[in-house]
Amino acid sequence: MRYRRFGKTELCLSVFSLGTMRYLASVENVWQTIQKAIALGINHIETARGYGKSEEYLGGAIALGLPIPRSQLHITTKIPPTADADTMRRYIDESLERLHLDYLDCLGIHGLNTWEHLDWVKANNGCMQAVQETVADGRVRHVGFSTHASLEVILAAIKTDFFEFVNLHYYYFFQRHAPAIQLAAAKDMGVFIISPADKGGRLYTPSQKLVELCHPFSPLELNYRFLLSDPRITTLSMGPATPEELIEPLQVADRDEKLKSEEITVFQRLENYKNKALGTEKCSQCYECLPCPENINIPEVLRLRNLAVAYEMTDYGQYRYGMFENAGHWFPGMKANRCTECGDCLPRCPENLDIPALLEDAHERLKGKSGRRLWG
Repeated sequence: MRYRRFGKTELCLSVFSLGTMRYLASVENVWQTIQKAIALGINHIETARGYGKSEEYLGGAIALGLPIPRSQLHITTKIPPTADADTMRRYIDESLERLHLDYLDCLGIHGLNTWEHLDWVKANNGCMQAVQETVADGRVRHVGFSTHASLEVILAAIKTDFFEFVNLHYYYFFQRHAPAIQLAAAKDMGVFIISPADKGGRLYTPSQKLVELCHPFSPLELNYRFLLSDPRITTLSMGPATPEELIEPLQVADRDEKLKSEEITVFQRLENYKNKALGTEKCSQCYECLPCPENINIPEVLRLRNLAVAYEMTDYGQYRYGMFENAGHWFPGMKANRCTECGDCLPRCPENLDIPALLEDAHERLKGKSGRRLWG
């Protein structure tokens, strides 16, 4: 296991963090998973108020006894933004009680996803007043935020200088948030990557085409290496349901060096194959097509289509596409069949794509499943 400085928090975190959304079979399973994770070198556990009974189960496991001193295990919980300080005070008290903890190493504002959420954070008597009180009395050591927001909201939140770390989506197959990584690093913030195995492409069950293109590496291994090779990134989330699911991901936990030539060759192969497979139908993710009058998240829909057509990542595409209209501000936007062919997007597309036709094709390819697992 390698360890990295978590930005200005000065915490030294393992490059993999234990997420707690999927291990909720029992307190005993939670305890065994935590024991195994710590034995393998993980020193950071992340939970959230919104993860069902995760805080309670983690608290129960802590009460059973940790194999290392509490001071050597860093614990984060996340609480949603609130419009007032009193609600946040109550939420923090409840989380500490459920976790059986006197203090949190890190508190994340969970799902700072909209401009309204950012207004709550910036308000003089808003939720951050309560958070800052708990920092002053020692019950919270460090404060950050997690986000599923647009890049513009993320950058604005980072620029408030309220936060010491950020949890966000960024993977080989989704590099839209590269400017957020850059700005966070410039402000010496810790960077925590959300669910690179699942949200990064369901890479634990890759398509046969993706397996072939990534050979001799696995798709999951390559995505981990893409992230671990970036020194601006501190830690990657992993959410095992059982202790056994820790083993495969952690095989790369000591490989945080720069990308090797063989790995770079595979990434170039992936890019070349995508360009060839998509041809003149490739969306390059410039986002110039937005806003859409029907509130379709055109770039994200077409990103999922890119992956389905080029790499046969249809299962992943259906999983994510199904979240449109089902996940609120966690995954905003309407499905592609809402397109009225108004043509507003067409003159803004630098590649002259027939966007309405591509949206129709994307809907037909990806409409098969409804979304689930909003976080993690």
